[in-house]
Amino acid sequence: MSVGYVLVQWNRHKKIYDVCVVSLVALYLSAFLVVGKLLFRGVEAISDEILLIRALGSCAFVMLTLVLSIGPLTRLDSRFFPLLYNRRHLGVATFLVASMHALLATGFYHGFGTVNPLVSLLSGNTSFGSLRAFPFQILGLGALAILFLMAATSHDFWNNNLGPRTWKALHMLAYPAYTLVVFHVALGAMQTQRSVLLGLLVIAAAAAVVGLHLFTGRRETRRDIRDGPGPALDGWLDVGAVDEIPHDRAIVVCVPGGERVAVFRYDNRVSAVTNVCRHQSGPLGEGKIIDGCITCPWHGWQYRPADGCSPPPFTERIATYRVRIREGRVQFHPEALAPGTPVQPAQTDGAAL
Repeated sequence: MSVGYVLVQWNRHKKIYDVCVVSLVALYLSAFLVVGKLLFRGVEAISDEILLIRALGSCAFVMLTLVLSIGPLTRLDSRFFPLLYNRRHLGVATFLVASMHALLATGFYHGFGTVNPLVSLLSGNTSFGSLRAFPFQILGLGALAILFLMAATSHDFWNNNLGPRTWKALHMLAYPAYTLVVFHVALGAMQTQRSVLLGLLVIAAAAAVVGLHLFTGRRETRRDIRDGPGPALDGWLDVGAVDEIPHDRAIVVCVPGGERVAVFRYDNRVSAVTNVCRHQSGPLGEGKIIDGCITCPWHGWQYRPADGCSPPPFTERIATYRVRIREGRVQFHPEALAPGTPVQPAQTDGAAL
């Protein structure tokens, strides 16, 4: 969490994850180079430098596609959570691979003249009105600049000092970056390779990312409607029977206005908190109670269910809600209390604590 910043927070699982990422990148690049050498021979042979440029670029595109797909995939299947937990590491790795692609391409195509390579890249082609001659390299440069900004602010230091909302908005720039990359690849292939198959693959990847987000968003909306609270009773909303809430787990209800509330049952008690984690807006209601604390499924941040405060020495706080049990049914008041406000948990037998 946010106490005592560590430059790189590597635990055993993250080390294994990073070794897997590096190994898969190396395997992809090696396979790309070998297949490229086998497919293109004689007069159609491609130089090693150009093959490596294409290998690095396509690898970065695949990695960024995966980065943007992890979120909706976890909404569909919790087995993808380990990927989400380490997504920032994958994002930084994506930037590094994209940087190698950009440096090699810039040096190869613009590094042998008398003009600075970056100046040559920016001024060498100004055919912005032509689709077939569009300076697609500039689109890639723009995407790389965004990826650099995201990689540079990926540490919890920036999340804590910018604030979760600002940090989250900043990292949503991944979607404009992906759009730039899609056009960079599509226009580049149109001008240099005339490959219909490559264009179709790029379109299919982009369609898959968009489709995943639309599908999961529609699914979430339907679930909010289906699992919404019952009619208000003197201002309190009905969640359901006590036994419908799994032990040490929560059910998530959407109150009027769109706010989601996570109602947890634990140790014969019931408490309600906001569903939004202070760290990266993770879904607390999909987590569980560990060591007496609500534990976010995304990155393991914890909060006490009775007051929404992180255990010492951490200082994060989330909003809480009043809860009661009437005739075996859980009810909560939809008015959120200030973050960190203590609320008496409701006992599952309805008796006062």
